Amino acid sequence: MQTYYTYALYSKVHDKIYIGFTSDLEGRLLYHNQFATKGFTIKFRPWLVIFSEIFSNKEDAMKREKQLKSANGRLFIRNLIST
Repeated sequence: MQTYYTYALYSKVHDKIYIGFTSDLEGRLLYHNQFATKGFTIKFRPWLVIFSEIFSNKEDAMKREKQLKSANGRLFIRNLIST
C-alpha cells in the first residue's frame, strides 16, 4: 500500500520554512538539499525535516499540506521551531 507524507522543512541558516507532500520523504529531502537545480528550496539550503505526518492516500496528504500552508498552519510550524 502506498503511503504519503505531508512535511515541513526548516532552513535554520535562513529562518525559512517549506511545506509539501510526497510519497518518498527521504528522497524528497535529498532532492531539496542536493539535486534540485531550480525553485524556492535551492536558495535556502540546507533543509531539515522538522515535521511530518503519514497518510494512506494522496488526497488526505494534499489536504493537510493546504492546511499547513494557511496562516494557522504556518503558526503551528513556527511554534514547533521555537520549542
